[in-house]
Amino acid sequence: MTPVFRFAPSPTGLLHLGHAYSALFTWSRAEAAGGRCLLRIEDIDTGRCRPEFEEAIYEDLAWLGLRWETPVRRQSDHMPDFQAALDRLDSAGLLYPCFCTRKEIQAEIAAAPSAPHGPDGPLYPGLCKHLDKDTRRRRLAAGDAHALRLHMDRAAALTGPLGFTDSGEGTVAVDPRSCGDVVLARKDVPTSYHLSVVVDDGLQGVTHVTRGRDLLFATHVHRVLQALLDLPEPAYDHHRLLLDDQGKRFAKRDRSVTLRSLREGGKSPADVQAMVDALV
Repeated sequence: MTPVFRFAPSPTGLLHLGHAYSALFTWSRAEAAGGRCLLRIEDIDTGRCRPEFEEAIYEDLAWLGLRWETPVRRQSDHMPDFQAALDRLDSAGLLYPCFCTRKEIQAEIAAAPSAPHGPDGPLYPGLCKHLDKDTRRRRLAAGDAHALRLHMDRAAALTGPLGFTDSGEGTVAVDPRSCGDVVLARKDVPTSYHLSVVVDDGLQGVTHVTRGRDLLFATHVHRVLQALLDLPEPAYDHHRLLLDDQGKRFAKRDRSVTLRSLREGGKSPADVQAMVDALV
């Protein structure tokens, strides 16, 4: 079977040196494996994504000399796929509506003597997890704003022990409950990164996922969702993060290191490769 890799940026700003590193890393891995490389546009956040940033992605990657298969999958064009996955999870009793505001969640965490924590901070304290059916029905009928959360206790019981293989970490045991009851959809954004990336990887036949180490723990969530939705397990390669000379991650708001500014400043693709190599 031919290996399938993918690079999946979000069009919320211009690509920078960190994106260049990740893209070059992915394409080099695909080439070394004799595989295919897909480009996917992860544009579910319609409030922040812009068409001009999507066009800039194509322009910047082409300038770097990278080529991808067409058509490019744009997540916003495939919302029914994500809804179908939500419906499947809901029919299995694995979702519940959460009506909490961020302020309410923060207040509950602050008041708790020992709130459970995950790698990104305090976990959702479960305020809406045990609401009775009548209360849920009434609030949903009233149109109260809510998110859909994954009932992780039930999910973990269904999947049983899980793991994944990372090129650097080896075999990693999944710890579902340390992720908490993650949000899979909101009223304003009817899917989440966790759900959409898992569904898309499955539908596109992605066999190798390359991404930054900051997403290593997200893979625990993704393995749970893959098991619940009967999707195949890819191999993972969580590469190191590219940091500036101050030890900070590059950000889209830092215009001095965007590929567009480097190109307009006279840099060549070879110069960008050299800059990336110097920072790795």
